[in-house]
Amino acid sequence: MSIAAVERDCGVPKDTLRVWERRYGFPNPLRDRHDERLYPADQVATLRLLRRLVDAGHRPGKVVGRSDEDLSVLLRQVGVPAPQVVGSEAKQVLKILGAYDAAGLREVLNALLMRAGLGGFVAEIGPGLAEAVGAAWSRGKLEIHQEHLFTEQFTTVLRSAINAAQGAGLPRRRPRVLFSTFPQEPHSLGLLMAQAMFTLEGCLGISLGVQTPIPEIAAAARAHEADILALSFSSMIPAPQAVAGLTELRGLIPDTVEIWAGGACPGLRPKPGVSVLRALSAIGPAVTAWRAREDKGSTPE
Repeated sequence: MSIAAVERDCGVPKDTLRVWERRYGFPNPLRDRHDERLYPADQVATLRLLRRLVDAGHRPGKVVGRSDEDLSVLLRQVGVPAPQVVGSEAKQVLKILGAYDAAGLREVLNALLMRAGLGGFVAEIGPGLAEAVGAAWSRGKLEIHQEHLFTEQFTTVLRSAINAAQGAGLPRRRPRVLFSTFPQEPHSLGLLMAQAMFTLEGCLGISLGVQTPIPEIAAAARAHEADILALSFSSMIPAPQAVAGLTELRGLIPDTVEIWAGGACPGLRPKPGVSVLRALSAIGPAVTAWRAREDKGSTPE
């Protein structure tokens, strides 16, 4: 696999792969005729084990370079945390993924959305489904292509619902919110679910998609006269990179533009000019507070 494919498959950022290679001697990729890294299948399998152990709290220096047998023993000792929500819906989705039934998956997701409504689907059902699929992959119960299938079908269903909500007569007013992720962050589901919650609050939303260079996010904020930059950070992005990127972005945009960050990255911390929303359910109250500040002509501390 190329380094980009390994990053997608194993969830280990490219920069981390290079650091491990330099510091610990693993992975030890081959090189193609253009001197680009190529990772053999056995090393990719080991990297999957390492990612699961690091997610479970092990320090890379203590596990990188150990044998697959040792890593498997450690995994059995630690165990992989079960998702917080594993109900009948999650079991049904996992069964459909096991059958490679794309149309059936889309039908089930649409039915769940119709039953719960967009707000209920995003706040209560969607995160549990995504967590269950991720946990199944981390345990080796799903292949990466099955996880990608879920992501694509979930995205299709949710984006269609967002577009329908925007055209259904909901009042659209400030704040004007710009959505994106940093270049190191390829995951889109958290960003899309946040966009749905902002849409239900009647906000004006503009999505740049994922992996936008930081200077381009700043340029788009100026071009679209954004009030808020909504950024999503999964646990995949190293905390130092997230913090450094937020600091850089804060320095590129006017003080009047707020940055709201959310997601599972453990290094996210509130700082001047950067708010951290720990849950999708926090978006509604935060928007209400923003509008109250605007009505009073004040800015957040």
